[in-house]
Amino acid sequence: FFFETKVLLYHYFLVCFQQFLELLKSMTSSSVVDKPPVRRVAIFGGTHGNELSGVFLVKHWEENGAEIQRRGMEVKPFLTNPRAVKKCTRYIDCDLNRVFDPDSLGRTVMEDIPYEVRRAQEINHIFGPKGSDDAYDLIFDLHNTTSNMGGTLILENSRDDFTIQMFHYIKNALAPERCPVLLIEHPSLKYATTRSVAKHPVGVEVGPQPQGVLRADILDKMRKILKHGLDFVQLFNEGKEFPPCTIEVFKITEKVDYPRNKNDEVIAIIHPKLQDQDWQPLNNGDPLFLTLEGEVIAYKGDCTVYPTFINEAAYYEKKQAFVKTVKMTLTAERISSSVL
Repeated sequence: FFFETKVLLYHYFLVCFQQFLELLKSMTSSSVVDKPPVRRVAIFGGTHGNELSGVFLVKHWEENGAEIQRRGMEVKPFLTNPRAVKKCTRYIDCDLNRVFDPDSLGRTVMEDIPYEVRRAQEINHIFGPKGSDDAYDLIFDLHNTTSNMGGTLILENSRDDFTIQMFHYIKNALAPERCPVLLIEHPSLKYATTRSVAKHPVGVEVGPQPQGVLRADILDKMRKILKHGLDFVQLFNEGKEFPPCTIEVFKITEKVDYPRNKNDEVIAIIHPKLQDQDWQPLNNGDPLFLTLEGEVIAYKGDCTVYPTFINEAAYYEKKQAFVKTVKMTLTAERISSSVL
């Protein structure tokens, strides 16, 4: 009897110990990742001078910034490309949103240097240097698109737990309204964006809106995204702990050009069944382009993709009819501010 009792007790303690180890393992795997507080935040508008929602909001906030101020942090609205804004054009010499690479930022200032390269160096001096501890913690870069993308968040780093947590918060705050996330992390497609100066770069892309035009609904959507993003930062800085989360993202895989002739001229346009269908599934055999002769050019692919930036006006010069993306899920660790 005593022997059987000892065996039962042994097994009981063994089970308890195993349960304790499992509990310890789960606690360790979901342990809080302390992140430094986010104290310096910038809001960029006018990176492209004819995308007017960001221009309009930043100019307003420069005059009256009460709406964007939050306890415990500095929020600075900033007009990034004032000469392009004045002319209501995308850029003066070259795309400001593509010249924040080491070569451009380190280029010797000369009289013939493109205006946007000089401006990039100025922005890097004010808000960077890029990649340094002195760089701004967070930059929201406000953009409009002529494509039917809705209120889109752009993520540059799939391992940035803080930004993923922010996007999760914004998406929940806007629900049931859709808020897609575009992941532009790619081994060969390098963007060198204006916002990449910051430790946490956030692109806000809202459309459809024509270039040089303001739409109240588009501006309001952009304003709401900013509000929820800033609210998240304040909660984080004040010590709120955010549990592990997952978000769906659309990861860019390839840029697709229009069909062209031997003179490099566009010979087919976006098919009506693809137009305005950003984020919708595209399958093998679905129509892509339509020629003036009525020929339908179909998609040929072995997997479903999700096109976006469909027929974006600014991308004709970049030889881009749309970008292909695939769906994937990103997970962020539990985070809290190390300030406490």
